[in-house]
Amino acid sequence: MMDENNRFKDQVILVSGGAGFIGSNLCEALLKYDISELRIVDNLSTGKKQNLEELLSDRRVKFFELDILEFEQVEHVMSGVHICFHQAAMGSVPKSIKVPRAFNDVNVTGFLNILESVRLNGVQRLVYASSSSIYGDSTELPKMEDRIGKPISPYALTKLINEQYAEVYSKVYDVESIGLRYFNVFGPKQNPSGAYAAVIPIFAMKLLRGEQPIINGDPSFTRDFTYIDNVVEANILAALTTRTEAINQSYNVASGSRTSLMELVEAINSCLGIDIRPKIGMHREGDIPHSQAGIDKISKNLGFRVVVPFEEGVSKALSWYKDLLENSSA
Repeated sequence: MMDENNRFKDQVILVSGGAGFIGSNLCEALLKYDISELRIVDNLSTGKKQNLEELLSDRRVKFFELDILEFEQVEHVMSGVHICFHQAAMGSVPKSIKVPRAFNDVNVTGFLNILESVRLNGVQRLVYASSSSIYGDSTELPKMEDRIGKPISPYALTKLINEQYAEVYSKVYDVESIGLRYFNVFGPKQNPSGAYAAVIPIFAMKLLRGEQPIINGDPSFTRDFTYIDNVVEANILAALTTRTEAINQSYNVASGSRTSLMELVEAINSCLGIDIRPKIGMHREGDIPHSQAGIDKISKNLGFRVVVPFEEGVSKALSWYKDLLENSSA
């Protein structure tokens, strides 16, 4: 059995979108292994270099500020890479409805640039971020990988196309890849600011300030909130699996449970020892009522397990946002 600390021994790893929320957490975890080099690619449009400030002093880290739409640059930086983790993308269902062409450019053309660079450079494996939005108008719960609905947003469509491109490349060019369908990821380094920020950081900052959070739509709507450590673990397992049947597949990455938006507010209130009721806002176009992942496939094929459950994750995230708030007001 491979030594835990030598699983990535002497390998060159590339993480696109490495200055973002998920990417920076993944980079931090990868540096705990005996890798040869970590190449971090980000154009800093949404990622922040401050997410990497504790990592850049490591001699193994090389940061490249470049856009994945620049194919020649992407191909160049991919040279000599063993494993590529592709996290770079435009997120947010509501934003994709406003600017669909931009989402297609980054999420489809950018993904194809990564995929083609992986092929041309003989990269051993690509692990890429897909999304729970791929289930579209399907009302089935829990969501199972082999049964998806029709996309209901440009963002969802781009992620579906990513998976289709990956499948074609596996069949035509023998490129190894694994897609990870993230379900409502949350945790440290997730940006609480901006019009398209995710729900947990928004609620956390509101309640830390003693303000009422706003639930857009029905408070009974549910999500499978997934703490970042679980997502990092899934990426690492996907990169390292040697099981033939596990490769060139897509997997749900989630807790396997669901929490209503009202329960989320109550959980944050409980952690903070307060009781602030939310306001109810307008329903957001493109939002699905309920989401819960089946995680049997990823558990069986990759050995995935939930390392940090929802309640513990909320507590960890709140601790980080509390520090952020205190430092910003210092």
